[in-house]
Amino acid sequence: MNLQQFQYILAVADTRHFETAAAKCFVTQSTLSTMVSRFEDEIGIRIFDRKRKPVEITVEGQAIIDQLRNIAGEVDQLGEVVNEVKGEIKGKLSISVIPTIAPFLLPLFLQDFASRFPNLSISVNEQTTTEIVRQINRRELDIGILSIPVLQNDLIEYKLYDEPFVFYDAGHENQRSINVGKVDMTNLCLLEDGHCMRTQVLKLCDKYGKDVASKLNFEYKAGSIDSLLRFVKANNATTLLPYLSITDFSDDDNKHVREFSSPVPYRSIGLVTHRHFAKKKAVQELQSSIFSAVKDIIPAITIKGEKLMPLGD
Repeated sequence: MNLQQFQYILAVADTRHFETAAAKCFVTQSTLSTMVSRFEDEIGIRIFDRKRKPVEITVEGQAIIDQLRNIAGEVDQLGEVVNEVKGEIKGKLSISVIPTIAPFLLPLFLQDFASRFPNLSISVNEQTTTEIVRQINRRELDIGILSIPVLQNDLIEYKLYDEPFVFYDAGHENQRSINVGKVDMTNLCLLEDGHCMRTQVLKLCDKYGKDVASKLNFEYKAGSIDSLLRFVKANNATTLLPYLSITDFSDDDNKHVREFSSPVPYRSIGLVTHRHFAKKKAVQELQSSIFSAVKDIIPAITIKGEKLMPLGD
């Protein structure tokens, strides 16, 4: 067995199609198929069920593929370790950010960070916390930017900042602060299931014995903060928003924002990587860039803040 066979097998596992996998690996389909078959014969296990369309992975094959992904990841990390020893920051870096952070944080630092490291090819996308954690564990993603803690043994968390929440009431203009325990939740709108911010807000309501309900005779679960805010405005409803999302608000929008008095509900934001991720210097530089970008924007949280946890208990 050899690394080339590993590459071919993983390509088939990803595409579920031998011809597509061959094109991805820049070899003929017969070459790829022969190499995969030789590997299967050598270990005495059928990895793929070729009779199915698309190709299916056998139960036994899935265990083999999981291990091959680990091996391939370690091989990739070898090159990164060499760069680290040389003090170089280059190669590829994949970053995923949860949707309630990405549109507000990325513009503050990403362009500057990328310009400082021209030999680093950076790809960035938005994903949910669950998907980010899954991909980091599978070594398919380098870095996640999300609400922490995620509390998994194979993941390392790097603290970035604490971000307070504010209360937005589209039906009233009131600049006075409000106690979280006195907030009227009967017209509260939330993000759809799958967003950790929804979980955080629901936990907050539950702690203070608040029932989340709506005066509307229909339910709307938004997929982004932008769509959530548009709906809230159109229906004179209310919601909780993370602080960075209001930093470019118009004067009219700011009239509907109420900050919380102590204890201020907040979330902790951090970088998450796999414990074997080798680009430590890139992580440190990224952490420093983000901290510098937000330190003068986000207000400090007092010791009496109400930290909202991102995931289930």
